[in-house]
Amino acid sequence: MDQLSDLKAILHSKRANIYYLEKCRVMQKDGRVVYLTDETNEKQYWNIPIANTTVILLGMGTSITQSAVRMLASAGVLIGFSGSGGTPLIAAGEVEWLSPQSEYRPTEYVQNWLAFWFDGNKRLAVAKRLQQLRLDYLQQVWGRDRDLQAHGLYADDADVERALSNAKTKIAQSASVTDLLTAEAQLTKNLYKIAANLTRHDGFTRDHAGEDDANAFLNHGNYLAYGLAATTLWVLGIPHGFAVMHGKTRRGALVFDVADLVKDALILPWAFICASEKMNEQEFRQQCLQSFAEHKALDFMFEAVKTLSEEGSRL
Repeated sequence: MDQLSDLKAILHSKRANIYYLEKCRVMQKDGRVVYLTDETNEKQYWNIPIANTTVILLGMGTSITQSAVRMLASAGVLIGFSGSGGTPLIAAGEVEWLSPQSEYRPTEYVQNWLAFWFDGNKRLAVAKRLQQLRLDYLQQVWGRDRDLQAHGLYADDADVERALSNAKTKIAQSASVTDLLTAEAQLTKNLYKIAANLTRHDGFTRDHAGEDDANAFLNHGNYLAYGLAATTLWVLGIPHGFAVMHGKTRRGALVFDVADLVKDALILPWAFICASEKMNEQEFRQQCLQSFAEHKALDFMFEAVKTLSEEGSRL
């Protein structure tokens, strides 16, 4: 039992790893979770440091043993099943649910969340605050990330400042969630245009089914952000169905709300930059994970949701 408790010694907000696996078998071996690959007719085992992992996405050609799931549950790792390259996310399970006797997540956050959620006006106020936090984070990241600045993306660029200023005005004036969603869509569209111009993606159009690298990377990176958001909500014990913006018909919509906190700041610019530099999917994914760590994206998500929960309960 002490060994199982040690698996949760690292807080989820501090964990470093998200794994995407394909064409392998995940299993338990010698008290560790490993994945087995077949390369040049030689079987190779690779260790997964589960105590320092938040999410494992299983792609095409994968299988997992029951004993491996049990150890992942003990470490509080989320398991998802996805298509090739990590998209789309087909199904995800909160594996901790498989062992409810060890369920000791906090209740204060969901209680605070529900204190405002059933009131439409309060829910709108929290949604506005979420969008403000999103803009603040983008300004913070683009204002200090030298790699982004090396590619011409600055927080104090005239076009960026104009886009953010217009978004802030529209957020403050929004009288409904529909207005807020419209303002959000317009901001993202403006940022697409800025990033596309800087990286010479002339005539770019956002198409979730598009086969060009920029669209494919945006899809892929967004799913990485969804993994962080799902981890944040799961650890804090807030059900994914209690969204403040998205999802009148989608149960997991709060994941999309929380993921939006970092998508524009981190995923959007690197999708265009990596596409312009002809990087492959694995290199793009590594760049996203590096940016998550450098700008403490998961830490920010945790603090933002905690803040929204506390402020919302006082409305």
